[in-house]
Amino acid sequence: MQQYIGPEGILSKRGQYFYPCTSYFYRNPPQLVKGEMQYLYGHDGKCYTDFFAGVSVVASGHCNPEIAERTAEQLKTLQHTCTIYLTQPNVDLAERLAGVLPGKLSRTFFVNSGSEANEGALLLARLHTKRRGFIALEQGLHGRTYLTMSVTGLKMWRSDPQLAESGEDVTFIPRPYEPGLSKDEAARRSIGALKKVLEEKGHEIAAMIAEPIQGNGGMIVPPDWYFPEVKSLLEQYGILLIADEIQTGFGRTGRMFAMDLWGVEPDIVTMAKALGSGIPVAAFASTDEIAASFNKPSASTFGGNPVSSATALAVLDYIESHSLAERAERLGDLLKSGLQELAGRYPDMISEVRGAGLMIGVELCAEDSERGAVLVDDLLEEMKDRGFIIGKNGVGRNVLAFQPPLVITEDDIREMLSALSASLSSV
Repeated sequence: MQQYIGPEGILSKRGQYFYPCTSYFYRNPPQLVKGEMQYLYGHDGKCYTDFFAGVSVVASGHCNPEIAERTAEQLKTLQHTCTIYLTQPNVDLAERLAGVLPGKLSRTFFVNSGSEANEGALLLARLHTKRRGFIALEQGLHGRTYLTMSVTGLKMWRSDPQLAESGEDVTFIPRPYEPGLSKDEAARRSIGALKKVLEEKGHEIAAMIAEPIQGNGGMIVPPDWYFPEVKSLLEQYGILLIADEIQTGFGRTGRMFAMDLWGVEPDIVTMAKALGSGIPVAAFASTDEIAASFNKPSASTFGGNPVSSATALAVLDYIESHSLAERAERLGDLLKSGLQELAGRYPDMISEVRGAGLMIGVELCAEDSERGAVLVDDLLEEMKDRGFIIGKNGVGRNVLAFQPPLVITEDDIREMLSALSASLSSV
């Protein structure tokens, strides 16, 4: 039997060898040693039903055998060459993506992470428009490289103290959400701010980058008309729309991409997380015309390597053959209605339930986010002890995050809701 050092041993080594910025969930964290589809296992054998999926990563399930078999086969056949050599998995993947991406997006540049994908998309926008500026939404999260951190509005992720101030290369506008305002009122406020920026310096802006649904910002879903109007306004000034689909892509919201919910065709789409279901693979995609502007030599050493590409192809096969997008829509309705029922029973704690598909947030104590953040941590601990892993996000870290593997079942959801009800009573 394998010997585990246990949570205390891991925390000791983290304290000695990790950077101090590396945090972790739970006051009494388990050591996770195994995953099977929607389940995780601790070193002591305890089983946890995962409702966070590594922040939307393992959408096809932990160690999915259909996918893992193809990953292992490629790993044993040809593990790595860069894109300067000819291999088949990455061109097959690019072709496959062209068939599922919105509209005319058919060109793909492969990288390793969401940060890299967004960095590349921002660069592409500058190359194509020959402009420097960007527009971003307040409380968005786009990465930890310099450019992506610059367009990140969520303060806790803007680690670099030397980032440009808003109004220099990056102009932030209000997101389509504001406590105390209706969804339409908040979205109109955002559109008004966008119009003002466009009138003042529209011809200096290369692109607007936005998450269709803000994940870390608290599961913020705009009204249906918002992004169609944004796209129309940007087109008047020749400004590109970059859709950051890193959390929302590949079935999570009930559609292959969240922008499909509103019939919007972005100019550039970025993707990562669920595309590899645990294997690092990411990309940014665009049209023939826009991609043609990126014509100086460039490559990503590991981007599109044979193992990640073979895995992503297996993931896309699994999403299609098991109808995961349709499943996310159906089970998302069940999860959301159950959470809304709990909101009616615990109005002193649950302020709002929001989201789409299997990407749902439950905000606690919106009027007192500090109290809400404490409650979130208490509930995460309580739910972990009951055998359920859930996440947290939000500007005040007071939003429970439900982003399970899309292979979750109705029984899993009902059992989790029962445990959450008991936990709400307990805390």
